[in-house]
Amino acid sequence: MSTIRVNVEPLGVEASCTDDALRVVLADGREIAVPLAWFPRLQKATPEQRKRWRLIGGGIGLHWEDVDEDISVESLLATKPLLVGAV
Repeated sequence: MSTIRVNVEPLGVEASCTDDALRVVLADGREIAVPLAWFPRLQKATPEQRKRWRLIGGGIGLHWEDVDEDISVESLLATKPLLVGAV
């Protein structure tokens, strides 16, 4: 018996920020929460700036125009931050 494994790229559909976390809901129903400290620009942003995000690439990433921040969903699934301290 063989099994076919289909690799589906994770896509974000919703995002929100608290004072200390970024939460992203994926199209497959999973939810990811990561420390906001991983993303200094978002951490320094106002709550209103954090609310103004949009999906990019059909959901492969998130963009915050006000603070010039782009985050890929794939990077959120990594076990450790990819760009800690990048400003």
